[in-house]
Amino acid sequence: MTDTIEQKLAELGVELPQPAAPVASYVPAVEVGGLLYISGQLPFIDSKVVTGRLGENVSLEQGEAAARACGIMLIAQMKAALGSLDRVERIVKLGAFISSTPEFNAQPKVANGASDLMVQVFGPAGQHARSAVGVPVLPLGAAVEIDAIVAVRPA
Repeated sequence: MTDTIEQKLAELGVELPQPAAPVASYVPAVEVGGLLYISGQLPFIDSKVVTGRLGENVSLEQGEAAARACGIMLIAQMKAALGSLDRVERIVKLGAFISSTPEFNAQPKVANGASDLMVQVFGPAGQHARSAVGVPVLPLGAAVEIDAIVAVRPA
């Protein structure tokens, strides 16, 4: 399956970045009981965190791109934690946090940037449960942060 996932990433023009190091006292991922819990990932585009707030100075399209960037970083963390993407059995859940104004209510559309990527990369195993919530501020002023729970095959 790794070749298929790696080929799919290449077809999509996705090059996995170096996984982001934690910015505080936590680890990027924890594997327990057949699940991989991945800490919230920020959106890096051109090696910079996408900052701002939806409904203020970040457009819906920019928000979707930021969520996709979070998804790419989630996949990079999966590969780093598991050693191989062929251990990914299913994307179980994504939790999307979108920095937004009180009037902005399209958080689900923003989160689709990451959700659609998971399905494009992992096929039916990429379909997942999800939360998409608006928050007033995120670490480092990020526009989006997404965490994940992934079912994994034994090593």
